[in-house]
This record gives sequence, C-alpha cells and structure tokens, in this order.
Amino acid sequence: MYKSPSQLPEATRAKLAETLNARLADGLDLHSQIKVAHWNIKGPQFAALHPLFETFAVGLALHNDTIAERAVTLGGRAYGTARHVAGNSTLPEYPQETTRDMEHVRLLAERILKYLEGARASRALAEELADTDTADVFTQVITEFEKHAWFLGASLES
Repeated sequence: MYKSPSQLPEATRAKLAETLNARLADGLDLHSQIKVAHWNIKGPQFAALHPLFETFAVGLALHNDTIAERAVTLGGRAYGTARHVAGNSTLPEYPQETTRDMEHVRLLAERILKYLEGARASRALAEELADTDTADVFTQVITEFEKHAWFLGASLES
C-alpha cells in the first residue's frame, strides 16, 4: 500500500481497495457490454434505446473513474486492463450476436442487476469498515443504476 491521506488503518484500506477493484472490473465489463448493445441494436425501439444505452455508458464511465481513483486515494492501485477485467468480472459474457432491441434490454437488465449485487456488497463492506466516503461512492452508483434497471424492467413489462 502507498501512503494515503486517509486516516483509516492500512489493513482496512487494503480491504477497501480490493473491493473497489472488484467493482471496477465489473464496471468496466458492464461498460463494454452496454457499448456492444449500443452499437448493434436493431428494431422498432432503436431510436429510444440507442441514446439511452449511451447515457448508461457515459454515467458508468464516470463512476468507474471515481471507483478507481478512490482505490488509489486509499493507497491501493487501480486494475483495469482488458485482460484483468476478463479474468475478474463477475458478470456473464454478453452474447455479441444479439441485435434485437428488446433482447438487448433483457440482457442489460440482467447484467445491471448483477452489477448492483456487487455494488451493494461493497457498500456493506465499506460501512462495516467505517469508511463513509467509500460507502457514499457506492450509494451514488447504486442510486443511478437502480434507476437504469427500473427503466429497462419497465420496458420489458407487457
């Protein structure tokens, strides 16, 4: 661990950096999957979903940056190469042959819910370790991505 302005003990900061990197791997994977959907979507809902997916990707990129910078602020490192993400993401692979609009909605909804599971677990750990700042980072992620999951879920209701 590197020096940090945080007053948390080094062992605590190491645990936090580990969970932040786990969420970074998931977030970078989810970002790439959202972009695959954004680029390849076809169907009657194209005009509405294409920009919506881009909005999701832009927001997630900002959260990924915040998560990575929090890990480094705590004295850890941020791991985010494609090879690292491929080996560490908890999200299922995205079927890249998918083109239909509502199939992309279903696939992204599933993956966002999985991403939220990890974010909630990381927030719980941060709370347990008394790091309200890291917990706040995850609260912001959860708030935004629960809304995205709701948008997608509402689109799937008949």
